[in-house]
Amino acid sequence: MSNDLHLGLEGIAVAETRLSHIDGETGTLLIGGYPVEELANEATYEESVYLLLHGHAPTASELEDFRETLATHRELTDEVHALLRAAAAADLPAMDALRMGVAAANLGVDLDGPHAEACRVIACFPTIVAAYWRYRQGEDPVAPRGDLRHAANYLYMLTGEKPTDAAVRGLETYLNTVVDHGLNASTFSARVVVSTESDLVSAATAAVGTLKGPLHGGAPGPVLEMLREVHASGDPEQYVREALDAGERLMGFGHRVYRVRDPRAAVLETAAERFFEAGGDAAFFETARRFEDVATELLAEDKPDRRLETNVEFYTAMLLDGVGVPKELFTVTFAVSRVGGWLAHALEQRADNRLIRPISRYVGDERRLWPPLDER
Repeated sequence: MSNDLHLGLEGIAVAETRLSHIDGETGTLLIGGYPVEELANEATYEESVYLLLHGHAPTASELEDFRETLATHRELTDEVHALLRAAAAADLPAMDALRMGVAAANLGVDLDGPHAEACRVIACFPTIVAAYWRYRQGEDPVAPRGDLRHAANYLYMLTGEKPTDAAVRGLETYLNTVVDHGLNASTFSARVVVSTESDLVSAATAAVGTLKGPLHGGAPGPVLEMLREVHASGDPEQYVREALDAGERLMGFGHRVYRVRDPRAAVLETAAERFFEAGGDAAFFETARRFEDVATELLAEDKPDRRLETNVEFYTAMLLDGVGVPKELFTVTFAVSRVGGWLAHALEQRADNRLIRPISRYVGDERRLWPPLDER
């Protein structure tokens, strides 16, 4: 057995997948074989998830059945509501509330097999987030509606008002765009859990815990604050130069995988433009575009040996804020989408399973003698 050290498992292939493919050099992302820009703009979220779970785009009857299945699994039990009320009363972060809710998602629910379990978890993610948020605001949760699609129902449960078509399309584009993205940290966590022959609720709970970490969960909230500050000042160049002079990181730029502009940024830029042209703050959107141009140019001058271009977080911040998602819920809204990818990977792991069990290299002391208590 090789004892070569690969810190962070970087560059190590540990699974074969049909779910998504990333080419970081060319800025290409395929989801279920479809370019992300096509899937994001043409599909509903339910269609994207069905594609990942089943390997093909659903027919009209398959889609209708799948939507109905998800709709029947949206309600939360009283026990989960009690957890979310307690999390809100303790002022816990949204990711903590989601982790608690997901861990209890199958409590008192009769589920027949892993696919039913996957549907339950995917369906109740938005309900958990929305119920927690309503409790945080001192309001009662809004019950899910079976006649609304996944994205529309999420927005409805947050506010109690039926969302506009523009808001639904904007959120749906976002959900499709980030539904899967290779073997990232949270997806890997889900596959590791399932490789032990554990259940899908445990896999989703582990994935949420992984996503909570700031090195993975991203920073669309700080991106929004940055853009608002720049919009107020009207001087993006000054902001970028001051940040670079201070050695600060520019939020929304650079990615571990992509050496060019993140293809998801292009999709979300178009979605944001479409949304803001339909009635949002078009001037704010133009500020973001100007900021991107200035920042990309100055980053290239300041760090010529690195390619720090726009990543998915940049236009995520604008789009989610525009459609009405509070910035405190940006990361959990990412999870509302990515849970479809997590569980598709978990099911893929189950289908051809081998326990994921890497080794470590020991660098500690050897042959130590245990000292008596009175000599320590």
